[in-house]
Amino acid sequence: MARRPVFQEVTDTTPRASAPSGGMIDAGPKGARGAIRVWLIVLFVLVTAMIALGGATRLTGSGLSITEWKPVTGAIPPMDAAAWQAEFDKYKQIPQFRLENPDMDLAGFKQIYWWEWAHRLLGRLVGVIWAAGFLFFWATKRIPAGWAPRLLGLGALGGAQGAIGWWMVHSGLSGEMVRVASYRLAVHLGLAFAILGLIAWYALALGRSEAELMRARRAGEGKLFSMTTGLMHLTFVQILIGALVAGIDAGRMYTGWPAMGGEWIPAAIWDPALGWRNFFENPALVQFTHRMVAYLLAIFAVVVWLRARRSPHPVTRGAYTVMLAAVAVQVGLGIVNVIHASPLHAALAHQLGAVALFTLILRARHHARYPYETSVRGTVR
Repeated sequence: MARRPVFQEVTDTTPRASAPSGGMIDAGPKGARGAIRVWLIVLFVLVTAMIALGGATRLTGSGLSITEWKPVTGAIPPMDAAAWQAEFDKYKQIPQFRLENPDMDLAGFKQIYWWEWAHRLLGRLVGVIWAAGFLFFWATKRIPAGWAPRLLGLGALGGAQGAIGWWMVHSGLSGEMVRVASYRLAVHLGLAFAILGLIAWYALALGRSEAELMRARRAGEGKLFSMTTGLMHLTFVQILIGALVAGIDAGRMYTGWPAMGGEWIPAAIWDPALGWRNFFENPALVQFTHRMVAYLLAIFAVVVWLRARRSPHPVTRGAYTVMLAAVAVQVGLGIVNVIHASPLHAALAHQLGAVALFTLILRARHHARYPYETSVRGTVR
């Protein structure tokens, strides 16, 4: 081999493999994350509307106006006078008509019928939009890896919600009931919020890439995440208690604040004849419990917010401040409701406030788990 000068430039012509441009998580199929997120946001808006419309149906006493469950043919309302009279005759057979609305005429029946029909129709629309979106993304292979079971699960829960809705309505069609059973109403509303929470969580997750979420999780704040999870669970319990209040019209029986009808602890808070059913059927105990849990939730929210103030991530701190503001607004709406005996507009505002609060808690919780990266130049989004 010939000698080379010491300072001769040597060119290496051996081909080398290029350096990887990303991690293995980036190499996998990403799917249509943005499009699926938009689809989920549409579902979120529709489920929120379902919750509001369901509240209006309950508050107007319309929930028992349709006495049959016809998932497909029930989408078509009565089209002529004979059909309307047939529906009205079915309603006349249930206890609510005989015991509460014996003087109702056909015009009055139509008013309550349209509330319930609209609620059921919107439920069908939610199912159709879920099915159309899922089938499209699945058939075109645009669902990101690992997401198909989650999105399919939403549809399964939606189907179960329809069945539970009928189970709830059926409780008021016989015996001496003039409204649906309050505990069945609580199950129905609770599942609606569970579906809403899953949709919100999935939409938040799809707003960022898997690689970004993986990096963000390393900077997650475990203690803050755990505390917020506890706050989320307490809020969910409070929503269930609120359904019990609505189910027996307890919000209209004890007015005034901070006392309940002039009493700090109502004299009728326990009825020995009811036993354990006091927790579901005694208006004094149900509303008292709802108020006490509200105070506990507000205190806990302040504690969580104080912990969040120590977060090094500005976006996380901002999310918890917005959450605390929502708690204050919701408490205020609750007070307005009890003072004015839950008029329709105030009650619906309170119910939508619960949706906003629950969603903002989930958002803050997501930021605690997956904080946005920060640097000396600001937040990296």
